[in-house]
Amino acid sequence: MREKTRYRDIFRHLAEHPLLRVLLADTDSERARIMEAQLGTGSIVKPAPDEPLAEAVQRLHPDAIIVGMTRPDRDGLDGIRRAMAQEPRAIVLFVDRDDPDFMEEAISAGISSYNVVGAEPPDIKPIVQSAMAMFRRFQRVSNDLRRIEGAIADRTIVEKAKGLLIRQRQMSESDAHRWLQRQAMNRSRRIIDVARELVAGTDAGGQETT
Repeated sequence: MREKTRYRDIFRHLAEHPLLRVLLADTDSERARIMEAQLGTGSIVKPAPDEPLAEAVQRLHPDAIIVGMTRPDRDGLDGIRRAMAQEPRAIVLFVDRDDPDFMEEAISAGISSYNVVGAEPPDIKPIVQSAMAMFRRFQRVSNDLRRIEGAIADRTIVEKAKGLLIRQRQMSESDAHRWLQRQAMNRSRRIIDVARELVAGTDAGGQETT
């Protein structure tokens, strides 16, 4: 129920705040014209002739990207990977032919919405809005995962520092933790910073440096 409410809120936000800029890069000029008519010319920006997708994204800063291919193009996926590495965005991909292997590669490259269509595309507004909702959800999950991984890594460092203090200074675990807390307070640092310095100093010289 909570998940349904979240999606409803996302789509309401998208409906109330139309897309500002959609980068349209399609090798089929007629399909591109239809897409532009559906979205409105004021929402569309395009790469310059022969401009790599990553460079166009950096120059134009779109809210979403539509890429159209007349056939599955793995070289085109390289451009998508570079764009996603530099400025992640929701990307909608249209291709003319179904290719399950290519679809897997496209999703791995960062595509938010993969669509097999002919020259006449479907109503693309909901497709783009859905792609943006999925992209934002994925970004939240990725950010949460990075925070969790960072917290686990920090805890591992703190535990390692406490272990060094227990072995080298014959402290109890609680005393070692209090020592780290005092050092952090006296030096106006975080406990993780003190622990990281202690571990790094010991690893570098074989002996505790603080």
